[in-house]
Amino acid sequence: MKKIGFLTTVLVLLAAGAGSCLAEGNNLLIDDFEIVVSNGPEGTVDFGSGNGSSVQVTGAADIKNSGNQALKVVYDAVDGGYIYVSRGSGLDAKNANWAIKPSDVKWEEYSAVSFYVYGTDSKAKIAFDIKDNGGEAWRFITEDDFVGWKRVVCNFDKFLARDDWQPNDADKNGQLDFPIKVFQFEPLPGSKGTLYFDTVELVRK
Repeated sequence: MKKIGFLTTVLVLLAAGAGSCLAEGNNLLIDDFEIVVSNGPEGTVDFGSGNGSSVQVTGAADIKNSGNQALKVVYDAVDGGYIYVSRGSGLDAKNANWAIKPSDVKWEEYSAVSFYVYGTDSKAKIAFDIKDNGGEAWRFITEDDFVGWKRVVCNFDKFLARDDWQPNDADKNGQLDFPIKVFQFEPLPGSKGTLYFDTVELVRK
């Protein structure tokens, strides 16, 4: 009985310590791609390509950062072409919503958005775009210059309004207006390969 009591005490202390560690990060998970991946009007991911580029998007259970699967993106981004892989509200794929509604987020409590990407050191440039409350598109660029999983943190003040393209209905006021409603991955032209994305979070101030 003494051994059982001791082990119970240890487990309680470990659980308390683990809870404290989790609370320190205090990030908010908005998407981890625990979905049946599909495209089209009833889809769960809004993705596509054009002008010679191509993209295939599926779920991947073999390479994942958290949960049961990650989002697998097989792509060929040619010069002059484009690719988009989007999740959020108001997209053509009406079931591409995040795990939490943008309107339910206390955005003033967060300073950045982060995601995990599984790289192959391909040197590909990857754009991470967000669309704000006024429909304006903002961009943060990172590079696949590593192997394995890496967390990419995109501070809100480091996003730049896209000057190459904006949605027709965007307010184009040059101000990042909350709530953010969409995020999008886009491997940039001149690259080809496979990327995995997982665990999109808001980072608390």
